[in-house]
Amino acid sequence: MSDAATEQGRDRARVDAPLKVSGLAPYAYEHELEDPLFLVPVLSTVATGAITGIDAEAARAVPGVALVLTHENAPRLALPTIPTLAVLRKPRVRYRGEIVAAVVADSLETARYAASLVRVDYAAPPSGPDVRLDPEDPGVRPLRRVMGVYPGQHTVGDVDGELAGAAYRVEGHYATPVNHHNPIEPHSMVALWHADLGPLATVQPRSTRLTVWDSNQGVVAPQGVLAGAFGLLPTQVEVISPYVGGSFGTKGMPHPHVMVTAMAARKLPGRAVKVALTRPQMFAGTGYRPETRQRVALAADEQGRLRAVDHEVFAPVSRVIPWVDPTAGPSLSMYASPTRRVSYRAQHLDIGPGTFMRAPGEYTGMFALETAMDELAREMGMDPVELRLRNEPEADPESGRPWSSRHVATCLTEGARIFGLEQQQQPGGRREGEWLLGMGVASASFPQMGMGPSLARITFTGGRYVVSMQASDIGTGAWTVLAQIAAQALDVPQDQVEARIGTTDAPYAIIAGGSTGTFGWGSAVVEAAQAFRAEHGSDPAEGATTRARTRMPQGVRGVRRMAFGAHFAEVAVSEVSGEVRVRRLYGHFDGGRIMNPRTARSQLVGGMTMGLSGALFEESYRDPRFGHVVNADLAGYHVAAHADVVDIEVGWVGEPDPWMGATGAKGIGEVGIVGVPAAIGNAIFDATGLRLRELPFTPVKVLEAWESSGPAPAATVR
Repeated sequence: MSDAATEQGRDRARVDAPLKVSGLAPYAYEHELEDPLFLVPVLSTVATGAITGIDAEAARAVPGVALVLTHENAPRLALPTIPTLAVLRKPRVRYRGEIVAAVVADSLETARYAASLVRVDYAAPPSGPDVRLDPEDPGVRPLRRVMGVYPGQHTVGDVDGELAGAAYRVEGHYATPVNHHNPIEPHSMVALWHADLGPLATVQPRSTRLTVWDSNQGVVAPQGVLAGAFGLLPTQVEVISPYVGGSFGTKGMPHPHVMVTAMAARKLPGRAVKVALTRPQMFAGTGYRPETRQRVALAADEQGRLRAVDHEVFAPVSRVIPWVDPTAGPSLSMYASPTRRVSYRAQHLDIGPGTFMRAPGEYTGMFALETAMDELAREMGMDPVELRLRNEPEADPESGRPWSSRHVATCLTEGARIFGLEQQQQPGGRREGEWLLGMGVASASFPQMGMGPSLARITFTGGRYVVSMQASDIGTGAWTVLAQIAAQALDVPQDQVEARIGTTDAPYAIIAGGSTGTFGWGSAVVEAAQAFRAEHGSDPAEGATTRARTRMPQGVRGVRRMAFGAHFAEVAVSEVSGEVRVRRLYGHFDGGRIMNPRTARSQLVGGMTMGLSGALFEESYRDPRFGHVVNADLAGYHVAAHADVVDIEVGWVGEPDPWMGATGAKGIGEVGIVGVPAAIGNAIFDATGLRLRELPFTPVKVLEAWESSGPAPAATVR
């Protein structure tokens, strides 16, 4: 077998690493353009109401100000757009922090100063904004669908009967807070309307009218949204996004600043308009992981086999877009049970809409489910790994379809062996000075959804093979892995292949989301490489090119595809301060074929780090009177620092999944975060006997739990 034939699976350094570490990789805001202008948005200071007046005279008088944009002079949109982007159209406010004006000037400092001079008057409703979370509010109602795909109400069998007659039963109420995305690159964009095109350019499908440099998870979304809004053909909107400094869901769809910046640039043709949101502005209007309140009840027989799974979810949603994560999804598919019930309720509030955040639904739902499984294991006196193994389903419990592949048992048993999982029969039996020690385990899963086919083009030029598509590298290593996939399929060394991605002049590709990128894009690359060889042979002429699309195996709709894993945690809990320190984290994953161990490990360790951060620190506080996030910056919204991440390691099964297309790879970008909070919470119980059912596990919550349950347990010193 040639070296090229084994290119997939090799540990390869990222091809974009030299540019990034040297600061030469241009992110959206950093593209150099002649004489750019700078935009600063003005945000509403009320959560709901009418705009009765805007005084922008002082702002317009500032030297260097080119434009003050409001609903009074904003360009009218050609077509309706998604509700979040319907900004500067009417004199109204729908949530605190909505963009109500924008100032464009010749320097960022001038724009900021002028924006501070804009005065907006509001007429708020007499009752004030409705922003207070209340599960008993009379306006709370059940949901029929979640994200338009998942059932909002679903029942199989007599759940109540099984719960009433169960040999063992546990029931708990669990809560997760609002979490906000904080990628290292803020939301940013540059928009340029070309001024040198005549009026007939709108009927020339290849005449670019608008060029956008944007930070996103896929260029196709802003291209389509902006084309529709301004009455252009998609081919007349060029989007360039070669490097993205993280996203985690927040850049999956355009946010209001994209529309406002394009509007401002439309009124200033020939001048590039730049915007980079501050952290507080991102907290106000670029989405978040919604808060949840959950109830989970489990019933089991004397052998530990589940008889019922009952999962209720309550969440506040925005009146703009009622976004709800599919939180109860894991309870439908993770374990075998003859009866199951999931139900969702939502409260509509005057708040900004949520959006995707890494592992939406699975992250919050698996915290509740896997904590409840640990509670059941403790109730029965059964090993927590064994309890999970006894409830492994032979087929997907929700649909009855066979698994494409499922190696949960291997992840649990091999992971426990490598980690050295050893829980105490009686919590609180291990101590080092003031620190009580414990271990915990939790399973993880994430569905492998299909977002449609992608296209890839391979061209031979200058002695190299260039694979191009609209794929987006949001930090996942797509630049590297796509070249590896192409090199193996073409049977050439990787240094003869380069990727060109992140631009709309490449063939269409799905966005980088839902852990679909590598297997979806990769299958298109393999198909294109095989077609290239069939058309042009092994000695292609200069300029030889071929294009092909993603192809999944026939019958793929008849199987259930998911990525799986198991998380293991060791914690130390201070009986003095209540602080929780995670000493070790280990994850073992069923992610199909691993295309590049280095980038795969980076993805999984990154997910686990994010899970640790959410478990211990992350929580957005929304003022219940005014609707704004109080701790809307990285001084108040704490994320894990280097000192918090001590020992994290991963392993994997590595067996290709034949139903995942030509690569055999599953998605791994999200499964790494899913079970971490539950594993840490279960380890806290093992250390202290305290069952914490609300994230994050702050010192205050630990001390309050101890106060309500009595003094810390006596323990032996090891």
